[in-house]
Amino acid sequence: MTVGLAGELREVGLAAGLAAVECCPLSSWSATRTALEQHRAAGFAATMQFTLRSPARSSDPRRALTGANSIVVGAWAYGDSTVASTSGGDEQVWAQIARYAQRDIYAELDAALGAVAAELIDRGHRARVVSDDNAVVDREAAWRAGLGFAGKNSNVLLRGGRGSFVVIGSVITSALLERTALPAADECGPCRRCIDACPTGAIVEPGVVDARRCLAWVLQAPEPIPLELRSAVGQRIYGCDDCQEVCPPTRRSLGDPDVASARDHETSGAVDAVEWLQATDAELLDRARRWYVPGRDAAIIRRNLLVILGNSANLAGGPAPAPVMAAVVSHLDHDNSMVAEHASWAFAALHAAEVAAEARRGNNDRP
Repeated sequence: MTVGLAGELREVGLAAGLAAVECCPLSSWSATRTALEQHRAAGFAATMQFTLRSPARSSDPRRALTGANSIVVGAWAYGDSTVASTSGGDEQVWAQIARYAQRDIYAELDAALGAVAAELIDRGHRARVVSDDNAVVDREAAWRAGLGFAGKNSNVLLRGGRGSFVVIGSVITSALLERTALPAADECGPCRRCIDACPTGAIVEPGVVDARRCLAWVLQAPEPIPLELRSAVGQRIYGCDDCQEVCPPTRRSLGDPDVASARDHETSGAVDAVEWLQATDAELLDRARRWYVPGRDAAIIRRNLLVILGNSANLAGGPAPAPVMAAVVSHLDHDNSMVAEHASWAFAALHAAEVAAEARRGNNDRP
């Protein structure tokens, strides 16, 4: 056992900007493998891969590095990303980007974990950084190392009431490291705010999320957005933070959750939906380069934007602004059949809202 090294690595990680760092010896995670296999068998994974692609591999971190003995788990906080209001009195329609997709937080996480790995290598040990891939179930690593626990929405909450606006990664190493913390206790108690706040009912039971209904997955999946979920998309172009925004410790960790000014959309997580639709495919992909877009297909981004414009009918309360309708109409004959279908849906939604507004005006004009 390398006495004291785990504590030194913890200090290296914290100095590199990690919000929390803990270490523990490695073992296989048989219960985790069983849970993943059951999750996949139930269909909750949809077409998602990641750690569900090979539960036997992702539930045994020792497969990620020959001679692995220990794991150093780190959390990178992104609660300083902001959230903007998507309502307003102007004619623009704002598309909301979830906090975790507003910047390349995994690059920041990897850089900090890289500092830990470099320290290990300098001391003659093998080390490998793993994050955001199918090598390790991050939430299990976080719990076993003592960083935190998986909440009812399956996101990792840091122990001590520090919330879930973090991403998790690890350094798997051949070094023999002592445990720096015991596995964290579940601090959720009877609270179920995340379950109740999910706009699609995707949290089917505590800790189990049906990806087929989770907007964070629906908005990046390659298939058409199911009709019954399109209204729930609201003004989201990528990701969904609802289950985290209502979580008491996560809210407390932010201080004031409404930190963004609705007048500063471009720097606070919202973009002009019409302007983005007018961009070329290459421009869209460049703007969304940090997002997971299957096949690097701009049609997925256009699909989401068209649903947002269709949903804007509920905000306008009357005829859609001319630029909004023009953007939708310009995609009715799009080469991609999925884009064209979503444009047709958005056009119908905007037209229905206009007819309803005319009917209301007619009723108000009656003597």
